[in-house]
Amino acid sequence: MKSMIRVRMSAHDAHYGGNLVDGARILAMFGDVATELLIRNDGDEGLFRAYDMVEFLAPVRAGDYIEATGEIVETGKTSRKMVFEARKIITARPDINDSACDVLEEPVIVCKASGTCIVLKDRQRFN
Repeated sequence: MKSMIRVRMSAHDAHYGGNLVDGARILAMFGDVATELLIRNDGDEGLFRAYDMVEFLAPVRAGDYIEATGEIVETGKTSRKMVFEARKIITARPDINDSACDVLEEPVIVCKASGTCIVLKDRQRFN
């Protein structure tokens, strides 16, 4: 099972000089993808337990469009192993003007990750 979301990074997402977006914003997108996967697969949001691998591979800036995908690759009794990838599909072109962008012929992989979610059975919750 796979899921995908696409978001434009805003000036609000920029955290560093040069309108650079914090990597945590990409991880938040992965969290949203994981939530959808768990709802579709198990009927409940579940909880993200841990990332076992995260690689930031290219910069993301305000104005870029990022497409985040995820897939359940392993199913345990109460856990789901997932892999994620975020790609830049449109890039901002502030060198031309404030609203100029280029659609990338080849998307740029900006982040890869894998992690585990747990499924909450019988509506159990952590206190």
